[in-house]
Amino acid sequence: MTTPSTTGGEPILLAFSGGLDTSFLVPWLTETLGRPVITVTVDTGGIDAAAAALLADRSRRLGAIDHRLIDARGAYFDQVLKFLIMGNVRRGQLYPLCVGAERVLQAQTIAQIALTLGTTRVAHGCTAAGNDQVRFEVALRTLAPDLEIIAPVRDRAFKRPEQLKFLEDRKLPVPPFGAAYSVNRGLWGVTIGGKETLTSEGSIPESAWVLSKEAFTHPRAPERHTIGFERGVPCSLDGAAMSAVEVIERLEALAGPFGIGRGIHLGDTVIGTKGRVAFEAPAAEVLLNAHRELEKLVLTGRQARIKDTLAQPYGDMVHEGQHLDPACRDIEALLSSSQRRVSGVVTVMLRPGSAFVEGLISPYSLMAASKGVYGESAGEWTPADALGYSKILSLPGIFYKRAGVNEK
Repeated sequence: MTTPSTTGGEPILLAFSGGLDTSFLVPWLTETLGRPVITVTVDTGGIDAAAAALLADRSRRLGAIDHRLIDARGAYFDQVLKFLIMGNVRRGQLYPLCVGAERVLQAQTIAQIALTLGTTRVAHGCTAAGNDQVRFEVALRTLAPDLEIIAPVRDRAFKRPEQLKFLEDRKLPVPPFGAAYSVNRGLWGVTIGGKETLTSEGSIPESAWVLSKEAFTHPRAPERHTIGFERGVPCSLDGAAMSAVEVIERLEALAGPFGIGRGIHLGDTVIGTKGRVAFEAPAAEVLLNAHRELEKLVLTGRQARIKDTLAQPYGDMVHEGQHLDPACRDIEALLSSSQRRVSGVVTVMLRPGSAFVEGLISPYSLMAASKGVYGESAGEWTPADALGYSKILSLPGIFYKRAGVNEK
C-alpha cells in the first residue's frame, strides 16, 4: 500500500464505488476544494480481481492520489448478514436488504482509515433523496463526531446528466451504465435504479439486469444442491465445507442465471417517501428459504414466533442505518441463542425463477423426535387423550356463546 503525498494539503477520503456519483466527485473535489483525494472502496462483496483492478485504474485516471481496497466481506457477514439470515429478514416481505445494510460497516472502515491517516475530511456521493446519506452520516457521526463530512451530490443537488457531462468534457472515464442506471453490488445482491423505478408502473429492461440476463428467455435445466447449516450459519455446499462468504458467493453464481431472487421492491425510505428499486439476490433468496424451513424443523412454535417479532424491527434498524444502536446487540443475542439447534442439511432445487426446498434433515428434528405421525397415528397420546383435548380446547368458545345468548 502506498503512502499518499501530502502535497496540496490534507487529503479528503472519498467512499468510492466507481459509479457515476463517486467517479464525478474525484475530479470535482480536487478542482473545487483544492485538496488531494484518496479513494476508499470497502469490499463487502461483488468485487473480483478484475473489478478491483478496474476500480484502481479508474481512480487513478480520475485523479486520485491513492486508492485503497479493504476486504470486509468476512466482517460484513459476521456483523450483519449472519443476523439477517438468523432472522429471515426481508423488507416488505420481499426485499432481503441487498445493499444498504453494509453502509455502517463501510462508514466504520472509512472512519478508521481517516484516524490512521490523520485526516479530518471524508466525502460520499449520496443524494438528498436516498437512504444512504442517512446511513453513512449517522454511522460516521456516531463513530467519529469530529470528522467533517462532505456531500456535494446531495448539498449541491447535482443531476446525473450534469455529472456525466463534467466527466466527458474532461475526457475522464465514465462508468459502464453512464447516467442511465445506478447499480450497487454487494455480497447479499445487487440493486438497480433507473427511470423505470422512479414510478410504480413498469420493470427495468432485460438488458439492465446484472446477474440474471436471459434467465427466462434462455432458461436453464433444473439443478439440485444441498446446503449445510451449523447454528444458523451456512457452512457447506454440496457436501464441501466452506466459509459462509464462500457459500454465498458460490450460490450467487449458481442461482443468478436462473433468475432466482429477481424482483422490484416498493417500500418506505428512511426519509419518509416511497421508493422503488430493482434487485437481484440469488444467494439471499436460496439461503433465506432454506434457513426458514430448517428452523421450522428444529424450533418450537413459540420460539419461532418470539424470534419473528424481533427480526422485523432489527431489519428496520439495519435498513435505517441504526445498526450501532445497542438495541441491535440485544436482538442479536436472542437471535444467536435461538440458533443453537439450527443445524442440518437442506436440499434445494433451482429452477427458473424459484428455489424449491425439496427436503431437509437435522439431528435436532422435532418431527423425528415424536412417536406420532401427523394424520396417520397417535404417538405419546391415546385417542381418548385427543378427544379430551378437543373438548377442553373448545370450552372458551362454548362459554362465550353461552354468555351471549341474550345479546341484542
